[in-house]
Amino acid sequence: MLRRREHAGSAEVILREYCSLDDSFRFARAKHAATVRPLNRLGEMPAESIALRAFAVLEEIVRAAAPMSLDEVTHARGLPKPTAFRILSLLQSADLLRREPLTKRYTVGPRLTAFALDLWRQSTLRVQWHRALELAVDEIGESCNLTILEGDKVLYLDRVETRRPLRLHLEPGTRVPLHCTASGKLFLCQMSRKEMDKLVGPEPLESFTSKTITQLADLYAELDRVRETEVGTHDCELFDDSVAVAVPITDSSGYTYAAVAVHAPSSRESVRSCMRHLPTLRAAAASIAATMTPPPTGPADGRPDQPLLPAALSARSKREATADHIPDVVPENLGTSKLE
Repeated sequence: MLRRREHAGSAEVILREYCSLDDSFRFARAKHAATVRPLNRLGEMPAESIALRAFAVLEEIVRAAAPMSLDEVTHARGLPKPTAFRILSLLQSADLLRREPLTKRYTVGPRLTAFALDLWRQSTLRVQWHRALELAVDEIGESCNLTILEGDKVLYLDRVETRRPLRLHLEPGTRVPLHCTASGKLFLCQMSRKEMDKLVGPEPLESFTSKTITQLADLYAELDRVRETEVGTHDCELFDDSVAVAVPITDSSGYTYAAVAVHAPSSRESVRSCMRHLPTLRAAAASIAATMTPPPTGPADGRPDQPLLPAALSARSKREATADHIPDVVPENLGTSKLE
């Protein structure tokens, strides 16, 4: 549960309270001396700089490809270890960061995720994303959505429903599992098995229908096919009367940070028939990627350009498929039967 607003003071005041006694003493001494020299230690900083340092820690963790340890944050930001710990503890207590219980690493917290979603929904960029989905729905005739990886779930960032009366209605903000969804398989297929096992958990994996993959060996085989075709599929694995295919949205280095998918009732479409919509989906993905990913600028730290949407995914090889390529092979375990 998020903390009540009235119980949370300003970031400047709270951060200053987390300074060591020694730092606080130096702050008071510097203030009393009223020197004109810029002050550059955490305890001696103007309040604005203290807040900016905490914000810089948030930025570092949001941009990381995986949860960060205290030592990693300390070295990345050049902070004294006690200072970094106090800032991380503050951000964790405010639900802006979450500390994983087993690894003790820090990652994005629920309050920061909610804040980011509010920003995205209010952004003028969302109009462009939504319009790209609307164009895809107009051409395909079925519901389309935009998703990102959020923790161990797929998060629906935006969705446009078909006007047909028979449809699966899902609101933006909906979270669904990774192992039994088209977008989730795209996110999983670029991870190492160690990373993937950590997210999906031990077997048997949670079952939602009779077609849900519940064994890791079967999931590994499925992800090999997704990795080869760069198309994620869902065949009545989460919902009985539902099929879907998804394509990735990548940055200039091939890093997948979002996906575009089409959903349809299995009584109207099959996974195989949905493959004909891949060119339209890829066009929508390219249109959305143009608004999310900044032009390459050769970042000084050597990391790939960061998309405007963060995602905790490993880097992957660049895509080799052309925009209008449709896989010739549909995974063998994907049937075309339809529910009546």
